[in-house]
Amino acid sequence: MHDIFIGYTSYQDVVYQVAKSSIERRSPTARCRPIVQRALRELGIYTRPSSPLESTEFSITRFLTPWLGGYRGWALFMDNDMVVLDDIAKLFALADDRYAVMCVKHDYQPTSTVKLDGKPQTPYPRKNWSSVILWNLEHPKNRVLTPDFVNEAAALHLHRFLWLQDDEIGELPPAWNWLVGWHPETRDPMPKLLHYTEGGPYFRRSRECQYGDVWRSEYALHAGRPWTDDDVID
Repeated sequence: MHDIFIGYTSYQDVVYQVAKSSIERRSPTARCRPIVQRALRELGIYTRPSSPLESTEFSITRFLTPWLGGYRGWALFMDNDMVVLDDIAKLFALADDRYAVMCVKHDYQPTSTVKLDGKPQTPYPRKNWSSVILWNLEHPKNRVLTPDFVNEAAALHLHRFLWLQDDEIGELPPAWNWLVGWHPETRDPMPKLLHYTEGGPYFRRSRECQYGDVWRSEYALHAGRPWTDDDVID
C-alpha cells in the first residue's frame, strides 16, 4: 500500500473529498487519510496555539506525518486543494533513500498578500515546497519530528526544512506539484498533480480559474452530479 496523508480544513470537506477521490480512482494501492487538527487536539497530540499567519488548519500538522506513519517506509503528504491525474504509485517510484524528504523546488512568489478564501498569504523562501512532501519516514533526521518538537518549532523552521541539510532534500519533477495559474502553459511535461494554490473553482472569486473544468469533472465523478453555483464555498 501507498500511504497518503492529506491536509484537512473543516469548512472545505468537499475539497478534501475530491482530492482523495482523484487519487483512489487511479491508484488501487493508495490508502488516503486526512490530517484533522481538531482530532489531534482532542487527543492531546497537537497543542500548538493557532496563529493568524496559518492559512490552513494543516499548516503545521503536516509535519506530524513521520510520527503518524510510525517512522516506517515512505509516505506522501499533500495539501487538500489538489487533483491527482496519474497513478500515485508513479510518484512513490521516485523515492530515493538518500533523501529525508523529496519535493518540487518551486521559486514561487505569490501574486497577492491574501488568499482567495480571505486567509493571509505569507511569502517566504521555499514557499510551497511543503505542499507535496514525499517523506522517507525511516530517515534518522526525521526522528526529530515528534509532537513535542512540532508543537514548539518555529513555523518557518518547519516549512523551510531547516532540520535537514540541503543535500538531504531531494527534488521531484514539477509535474507532481503543478501550481495552477503560475506554471507556464506547456505540454511538456503534462501536469500529474494540479495544485490550486491561488484558489480553485470551489471559491466564488476563483471559479473561472485555469483547470477549473478538471476539478469540476473530478467532483462530478466523486459526487455523481455536476458542481453548481449553489455548491460554491464563499
